[in-house]
Formats: sequence, structure tokens, C-alpha cells
Amino acid sequence: MRNDLIDFQHDVLAAPRVFGDIRSGNCYKIALLLRLMGRPFEWVAHDVMSGVTREPAFLARNPNGKLPVLELPDGAYLWESNAILNYLAEGTPWLPAEPLSRARVLQWQFFEQYSHEPFIAVARFIAVFEGLPEARRAEYESRHPGGYKALAVMEAQLARTPFLAGDTPTIADISLYAYTHVAHEGGFDLSRFPAILAWLVRIATLPGYASMDTALVRHSKRGES
Repeated sequence: MRNDLIDFQHDVLAAPRVFGDIRSGNCYKIALLLRLMGRPFEWVAHDVMSGVTREPAFLARNPNGKLPVLELPDGAYLWESNAILNYLAEGTPWLPAEPLSRARVLQWQFFEQYSHEPFIAVARFIAVFEGLPEARRAEYESRHPGGYKALAVMEAQLARTPFLAGDTPTIADISLYAYTHVAHEGGFDLSRFPAILAWLVRIATLPGYASMDTALVRHSKRGES
């Protein structure tokens, strides 16, 4: 286990603690939002393949035995990645206050968990985390039609608006960026989706953006890596 304090504002007391595996899109999305918001956070690294999430100490934090988990400064725990995003984004431009605009964000987050993640994330998990064993090849290939259907839905929206919920980025984009930007690792050909490719660039050029490889890099007070 490794603890990294990602302290941009040098306000350690206000820093939430995140238990996660940065290779997981569901975990990365939490780190990405915190980086984009410029918020300090502590990262407790867990290997999703190690079995740690089935241990009693972890189950006391999340009885569902999954990453990520957010620990708040008062000791409370929150799990499910999109619930964590909504909590962290409350009161910021990342989560609109107007009811319909907020519902549009939730619409895309529900889409991510039910129509996108089960196909794109699972195919990537089989390929990257499990090494695409022959015993799971049929399941891996079976995930592609559903994944491409989800990508087509995103493509149609992003051909109309620069971000999924409208003209400005929201946590809807964070939710779907996490696994979409690594969809090729699960065998998906993103060259078929020019609007998605343009959106990926827009996200990656937002101030404060950090990739999976750099999301946990420490920064000094002078902003030096």
C-alpha cells in the first residue's frame, strides 16, 4: 500500500482520502476531477487484483468490496465512483444547479454505468488486467458490439455539442472520459468516431488535466514535478 498526498493548495486538513487503483477508470475519474478542481487529496493505492477489497478492513469501508472509496475528513466513507463525483462537484461548475441541466449530467452518468462501462471497461479489464486468456476470449469479443453502440451514442451527441451535457465540461464528461480514452486497450477502434476524438482532446487540454500516468505525480509549492 502506498499513500500519496497530492497537495496543490497545501491544505492537508481539508484533503479527502481516496482508496483506489489508478489503472481503473472508475478510480482515475476521481483523481482526474480532483486535479481539474485543484483540490488536495491523499491517495491510498490498492491493487485491484490483490484481493485486498475482500479483506475485513476494506469491507468495513465499502461492504460491496469495490474501489474507489472516498474517506472524508470527518471519517465518513462514500463509495460508487459517480456518487463520489457528484459529492465532490457539488457547488461547482462541474455539477449544474439548474434541475434539468443537472438531470442531463445524471443521464450520462447512468448511461456510463449501464450502457458503456459493462462493455468497454470489461473488455479492457480482460485484455489489460487478465492478459486476454483464451478462456475469456469469447466474452471479450462479445463486449464489442455493446461498446460500439455506446460509442455511437456519444458520437452523435458530441457532433452536436462540445461536451456531453452541453457547452461546458461537467462530471458527465469525467465519468465517460475515464474509460473512453483507453477504449483502444479493450480492442475498440476510436478512429471511427471523429467527434469523440475531438472531445478527448478538449478534455486533455483543460487546465489541471492529468493522465492516468501523471494523476498521482507530486508537485512542489513552485509547481515543479
